[in-house]
Amino acid sequence: MKAVYLNKPHDISVQEVPAPQIKDNQVLLKIKSCGVCRTDIHLYHGEFLATFPLIPGHEFVGEVAAVGRDVRGVKVGDRVCADNTELCGHCYYCRRNQPLYCENFNSLGVNRPGGFAEYVAVNHDKVFPLGDLTYDQGVLVEPTACAVHGLDVIDVRPGDEILLFGTGPTGLILAQLLKHAGAAKLVVVASDERKLALVQELAADEVYRMDRSDYSRHEREIRGKYPRGFDIVIDATGAEAVIQHMPQFAKMGAKLVIYGVAAAKDRITISPYEIFQKELKLIGSFAQTHCFDRAIAYIRNGVVQTDRLITHRFKLDQFAEAIRQVESGKGHIKVVIDVE
Repeated sequence: MKAVYLNKPHDISVQEVPAPQIKDNQVLLKIKSCGVCRTDIHLYHGEFLATFPLIPGHEFVGEVAAVGRDVRGVKVGDRVCADNTELCGHCYYCRRNQPLYCENFNSLGVNRPGGFAEYVAVNHDKVFPLGDLTYDQGVLVEPTACAVHGLDVIDVRPGDEILLFGTGPTGLILAQLLKHAGAAKLVVVASDERKLALVQELAADEVYRMDRSDYSRHEREIRGKYPRGFDIVIDATGAEAVIQHMPQFAKMGAKLVIYGVAAAKDRITISPYEIFQKELKLIGSFAQTHCFDRAIAYIRNGVVQTDRLITHRFKLDQFAEAIRQVESGKGHIKVVIDVE
């Protein structure tokens, strides 16, 4: 089969590789499309949980091509999406019912073969029928599942005032969930005016344009209008400089949420006295497990609208071009690789 092959950091090609052989408890998916995520950029640079060589791609949808003999409830021809996480079930954290912290955590497309390929093998318990969802909606289930987990750890209280930095795909999805969860005021800051207009239409009460060459502009505007700050301040950019200036927008007792994927080498400086004196809570939101069912429900019921998020499409042979678009291109929201 044809697949994207990441031999080592920055060494990527599209080549013929053996098709996966499924086990008795697995399903073979013929991939329709797979989303390109900022995490894929980190993997390309040898960061995150990457192991090499690797077939990347963790946001995939497709059609069931074969099922193992022990598989029930899924049949050949079904249109499905799949949760890319694989958990051992027996480590210290799994036995404490904290599967996201699994000490043997595997992820298709991150440290196991993923969906930038014609076929991928998936454990049957991780396969979810799309039903009436389109493939384009299905390819955004995994990002929505990550946002659902984010919503769980953020724990919005009705009436909270929230400041969100970033309007990438997961930022736009998270904004919709935050508003639905009971935020009294949702303010979003980003540098792309078109995305700001979209997030204001979908969820935000107010938006502010970020000038990346002069953060003082939006700082003055926001702090002038909200001198006490916000109950929750969230970074969905993964940008070190953005994360660094989050505390100045925090109310007493606020939550600071690191939601975007920063580089492993990034560092920020924060005053421990400020954390102590203001009783700030620093929260991380990493990936997801067991959130696909809720993500599908949110999309199916229209709480999360994904129809305008996919802006760029590439073929498998154009993967290097797709990576360049996500890393340094302009004008995109969600980039998708169409495999079939």
